[in-house]
Amino acid sequence: MLKTALQLFNTYPLPGFYFRVTIGFEVWRFQEVSGLNTEVEVLKYRHGKSKQLGSFKMPGRPSTSDAVLKKGVFKGDTLLFEWFRKNMTEVERQDVTIQLLDEYHIPQIIWVLYSAFPIKIESPTLNSTDSGAAVESVTLTYEELDILNPVTALMR
Repeated sequence: MLKTALQLFNTYPLPGFYFRVTIGFEVWRFQEVSGLNTEVEVLKYRHGKSKQLGSFKMPGRPSTSDAVLKKGVFKGDTLLFEWFRKNMTEVERQDVTIQLLDEYHIPQIIWVLYSAFPIKIESPTLNSTDSGAAVESVTLTYEELDILNPVTALMR
């Protein structure tokens, strides 16, 4: 059975190199995003009169890992550090949106980190024998991770 070009196009996974990150309402340029993980605690239970030998397993509370975002360092760009420093005295939470884009700049999958704030800044390694770009990273902790399909998200 021959597939149409559209059917073939939709059977390939999206490349992971074309994405957009928004912190609050501002678009940021990052070269890498990792740690978009969530998992559910497993609760084990067995009541006293159970005929089952093992325990019942039920889903418990969800938990998230910390997200790490890496970006190049530009002249005078200290905005990430300013946000980090501000959170040392008062918590300024922001929703962070990561959109995986297709070749037409249209979001195909959206990750939303709710109530995120920075907990770690890593400055670039400075090495006089390396000609690579200076890259800094920020570690964000967040309360909840949501993964959205943009088509169904609009229908909510």
